[in-house]
Amino acid sequence: MNDPAWLTWAREIQAISQTGLAFNPPIYDRERYQALQALAVRIMAAGSGGDPAMIATLFGGQTGYATPKVDVRGAAFRDGRILLVREAADADRWTLPGGWADVGLTPSQNVVKELREETGFLTRATKLAAVWDRSHQGHPPQAFVAYKMFFLCEIIGGEAALSSETSEVAFFAEHELPTDLSLDRTLPRQIARMFAHARDPALPTDFD
Repeated sequence: MNDPAWLTWAREIQAISQTGLAFNPPIYDRERYQALQALAVRIMAAGSGGDPAMIATLFGGQTGYATPKVDVRGAAFRDGRILLVREAADADRWTLPGGWADVGLTPSQNVVKELREETGFLTRATKLAAVWDRSHQGHPPQAFVAYKMFFLCEIIGGEAALSSETSEVAFFAEHELPTDLSLDRTLPRQIARMFAHARDPALPTDFD
């Protein structure tokens, strides 16, 4: 399931505006790019019912060449059960541990860091299982495009520990997954696919 057309249009217009403004255009072109950004705000506000001023601030805070954001998620297993956390920022719903990638770390270093911070476990990334465009996965719509990178991770140390971001850490069998998932972060079929990769490490990386 893809995002609604109005959201795709607003994102594309905003990206054109942001990228155009990044190259310090002449004054008349700058005004046109600013007009495009205002149009993107109107489309987003009309489609989402959001506050135009807040959306304008959100879009205005984006500078430089417009590119997708990167989210990393780690699938770690113990005795055939997958490690999940309750996400405090999303009403304590369950998700694969992970988050936005930090500058200065490689993708695998980012996912190892997220697992350590959110679960207390020390891990080693063993496989890039999937790279999915969030907009084409069926997640609730968001303002910006993001690529989601899912890694299989081996637990090599540590112990379960809570953080400021998580309220519970637990392992689940495939047939006992919680129903209250944080769908902004992780979908049931994505978790199912991680089980498939864990059962068959020879599976190729999923993408798009």
